[in-house]
Amino acid sequence: LDEKMIIESPTPKMLAEVRGGIAWITFNAPEKRNAMSLDMWQGLGEILEKLEIESSVRVLILKGAGDAAFVSGADISEFEEKRSNQQDRDAYEAAFDDALEKLANFSRPAVAMIQGFCIGGGLAIALNTDIRIASENSKFGIPAAKLGLGYGFQAIKTLESIVGPASAKDILFTARFLEESEALRIGLINFVVSTEALERTVLDYADRIAANAPLTIRAVKATVGEVVKDPGQESPTYIDEMVNSC
Repeated sequence: LDEKMIIESPTPKMLAEVRGGIAWITFNAPEKRNAMSLDMWQGLGEILEKLEIESSVRVLILKGAGDAAFVSGADISEFEEKRSNQQDRDAYEAAFDDALEKLANFSRPAVAMIQGFCIGGGLAIALNTDIRIASENSKFGIPAAKLGLGYGFQAIKTLESIVGPASAKDILFTARFLEESEALRIGLINFVVSTEALERTVLDYADRIAANAPLTIRAVKATVGEVVKDPGQESPTYIDEMVNSC
């Protein structure tokens, strides 16, 4: 048996361990379909920091607890308390941005193992991994337009770099949910397998990556990251103002 290393987490709603060169992060709030609370965003950032310096890690897999959801979005029940004024909103956005930036820049390949709902902030997490493997009952969407929420420059840029401008507009304009077959067709996800085969497929895929040359893979990941960056382009001030006014 591979020796298992538990990675300390600041919240029981985020779990992490390393075994056999593969790191696992679990979103562990199944009673809320793994909806992301502020402490979960902060926990994700802290865990990624610890895993980044753990030299034994060759691949990272992210998954949701239970079978209903990968992550069903943000935990809106805490918005009144945690996002009631601009200062609180800024702190929340900072934790959100920090976690996604650490995930996007994680130096080893990251694979999202998706079962059930992958919505809003959950889809943002999945889009900042490298490979997305989903089960047949998965659903994807970004409900910002139904909720009157601004959707930031970097989040839209990441989505657009994966599915292209036409599909990005469709997803964001309609705020509809996509079945896994459509998500596969537009390139939002890489593979679809049966629910029963999901974990085995993801593990086999991770083992295949782990068996390859790590320096080559790091160089490829870093290079692709630079290719899609569009150097020098940052969110113009007027975009930030439009997002904030939402």
